[in-house]
This record gives sequence, structure tokens and C-alpha cells, in this order.
Amino acid sequence: MKVGRTVVSAEEIDAKLAEMGARITEDYRGKDVLMVGILKGAFMVMADLARHVDLPVEFDFMAVSSYGYATQTSGVVRILKDLDREIAGRHVLIVEDIVDSGLTLNYLIKNLRVRQPASLELAALLLKDGLQRVTLDVRYIGFEIPPDFVVGYGLDFEEKYRNLPFVAVMEEE
Repeated sequence: MKVGRTVVSAEEIDAKLAEMGARITEDYRGKDVLMVGILKGAFMVMADLARHVDLPVEFDFMAVSSYGYATQTSGVVRILKDLDREIAGRHVLIVEDIVDSGLTLNYLIKNLRVRQPASLELAALLLKDGLQRVTLDVRYIGFEIPPDFVVGYGLDFEEKYRNLPFVAVMEEE
């Protein structure tokens, strides 16, 4: 496998995150916001998105597994790292790198809703067209992309390529 054509450039990502950050700033003004990044992929998205949010925000992380080393979700979700703080009464914004089948996020949202946050919303840099197996209300979407397997900007193939500043398709050699 090799990195192929660019799907979303570094410049496009930065511009979209600035736009998303401005919307989040307006929507959450005066609220106690906790951004929850889903590791490992969302760490870059969350860091850069947060720099465009003009509010004091707190951060926490969760790690879940539904892929292992596969390129498609297994549908079986395991929480590998839970939140460090309580979210009851908090305005929680889940930050994801990509939404494809939606199965993992659907499980995660149900898990977090039980903890009674004041609100629970979802921001994702990428949404893969046509792969959703459950309906998710993604409030902040960066880009809709074709259902290709992509890497870069936090997304990996066998733990590699997360450091690319753009998103590209993985292709057969």
C-alpha cells in the first residue's frame, strides 16, 4: 500500500477548521465546554480545531477500538480509555477525525448520554459518503469524502501516516 492522491489539502483543512471553530464559538458562548477527542485519530483535529475556538474549553480523551488492524470496523466496540472527569451537567463536544459506518460513535454517544451531560454534540473533520449504517446527527462536519480508505491528519494505516498534513487515499502498489 502507498499514499495516493490528496483528497483534502492542508490549506483546505485549516480553512474548514477555522470555519467550524467560529461556529462552535458562537454556539457555545457562555457555556462550560468540554471537548472530548477520540484517540488516536482525533488528536490533530482537536488540537487545531481548539485553536480556532475563541472560548475557554477543557479537554478530555477517550480511546475506543473497533478496527484493530483492519480497514473496516468490526462493529464490536471496546473502551480502551475512559474519560478522566465527570460530564454530568457539562456541554460535551465529541471531536472525531472521521465518521464512516457510525457504529463506534453511536455506541459512544449512547454510553455518554447515560452520564447526563447538559448537551452532547459531534464534530468530525470527515464524513464518508454512503457508509453510514446508523443515523448520526453530526452538528459540525468538515468535508464529505468518497468511501475510499484515507490516511493523514491523524488517520492511519497500521499506525503510520498520521503525521501527514493532508488527507490522501491509500492505494495498492
